[in-house]
Amino acid sequence: MRLADLLRERPIVQAPMAGGAATPELVAAVTGAGGTGFLAAGYLPPDTLETRIRAVRDAGIVGFGVNVFVPGPPSDPDGPASYRSLLETEAKRHGVRVGEPVHDDDAWAAKIDLLVEAAVPVVSFTFGCPEAAVLERLREAGSATVVTATTVEEAREAVERGADGVCAQGVEAGGHRGSFDPARGGERPLRELLPEVVAAVDVPVIATGGLMTGADVAAALKAGAAAAQLGTAFLRCHESGAHPAHKAALADPAYTETALTRAFTGRPARGLVNRFVSEHPEAPYAYPEIHHMTRPLRAAAAREGDTGGMALWAGTGFRRAEDAPAAEVVARLRGEAAEEGVRV
Repeated sequence: MRLADLLRERPIVQAPMAGGAATPELVAAVTGAGGTGFLAAGYLPPDTLETRIRAVRDAGIVGFGVNVFVPGPPSDPDGPASYRSLLETEAKRHGVRVGEPVHDDDAWAAKIDLLVEAAVPVVSFTFGCPEAAVLERLREAGSATVVTATTVEEAREAVERGADGVCAQGVEAGGHRGSFDPARGGERPLRELLPEVVAAVDVPVIATGGLMTGADVAAALKAGAAAAQLGTAFLRCHESGAHPAHKAALADPAYTETALTRAFTGRPARGLVNRFVSEHPEAPYAYPEIHHMTRPLRAAAAREGDTGGMALWAGTGFRRAEDAPAAEVVARLRGEAAEEGVRV
């Protein structure tokens, strides 16, 4: 199926949230309810990703996607080295050691080989645009390709290399910014970015960033998007694999705002402002080195249910996230969009 046809039929897209939230159960529930679900390949070993793809297909799901992180160059070692001393206090708090600042490519080649073989309907990319040859391999295997862009320039580059679609990510989005260069990515609100991207490229554009309601979905489609992608809206769903403490924090009145931070991974990402974010306002740009350094700290905080030390990724509209089955969330979005005169 062509990307435009898939999105026309299923314009509510569940964002590919790496780190555990985007389970096969969530993807199956959203897609089964008429949306388009996405698995996240980020941080997963290839064999685990293969198992999850199989689980989605075993559930009878056909129209779904997989998102992959595009690797970048090694970071300046001075950044992680200077950050280590600042992380020692947090490590002592939890009785663990700061991780090593490892640079890796998240098994890039093996995942691309797997996806070519698996031929899932859509493969999307974050943190950059693959080489044209990679996009062509996937297209020949039967997959449509989508590249996340935070600027008009990134969107144009993606299309020039052969991407079948673009995901325009506004600054309101929860989790990592999809910028090609984390230090120079766009930080514009979706309402400004979306119409410019739509005008600049001749491929379907998926809108994402702070979308939580059917009215938000309708507004994005009226602005020219082919589909609307929501992540935080599905974080508290029963099928979501987000940590229970993360889900609870989204509804906790103690958490009142989100911010972009490099504190957890060395790449800008939006999450709830907690103790860790507040204590590390000047973390270096060094991904994935910082991600590996803080990983033991975040894991220990999660084991203890210490939301002050967890990466509580969330978009600006987080307070509207519902504790409900994903199918009910999709149904609500459809109903609200219909009230705005848009069928989804």
